[in-house]
Amino acid sequence: MSARQHLAAHQEALRCLERDAWRLRAWGERLAAILVGGGRLLTVGNGGSAAEAQHLTAELVGRYHCERMPLSAIALHAETSSLTAIVNDYGPEEAFARQVRAHGRPGDVLFALSTSGCSANVLAAVAAAADSRLHTWALTGPLPNPLAAACDQALALPGPAAVVQEAHLVAVHLICEAVDRWVGALAEVPVEAAS
Repeated sequence: MSARQHLAAHQEALRCLERDAWRLRAWGERLAAILVGGGRLLTVGNGGSAAEAQHLTAELVGRYHCERMPLSAIALHAETSSLTAIVNDYGPEEAFARQVRAHGRPGDVLFALSTSGCSANVLAAVAAAADSRLHTWALTGPLPNPLAAACDQALALPGPAAVVQEAHLVAVHLICEAVDRWVGALAEVPVEAAS
């Protein structure tokens, strides 16, 4: 793919993100409410999608733009001792699913990222999350794909894997922006008005 083709594909993915910005804002606001209420975010992905998943958790545990309370978020691939033990003892498809069953609680969120939407270990994690009554959200590549079909909500972006992955980072930042805005607005409510 030439640079011109790559950039043209990127523009198409960004147009899709612009069209679905409302969904990313809604996810961010819902996620903020869950996390401030004591819930947890679990993220999964492979390769570059794992890096995006960990980027999201880092922004929530640390901060994105605004100074705010730390929020509970775990990138399951980053639990390397657990991950390697699970893969060794139970096989690669259980890499994330077993961790979801260990850490996820009803009402928590599992956020899955996959450019293909076909990763067996990510699909197994979503199934485990559904069984454990977690909310399941996904960022994927083009439809149709099994991950988008398996999740409660999904945003599928057009383009080749590299473009989709780059657009996923923009989506992650839009979610973080919405989280910061929601938590910041909550902090500005006077104590007597909040009770």
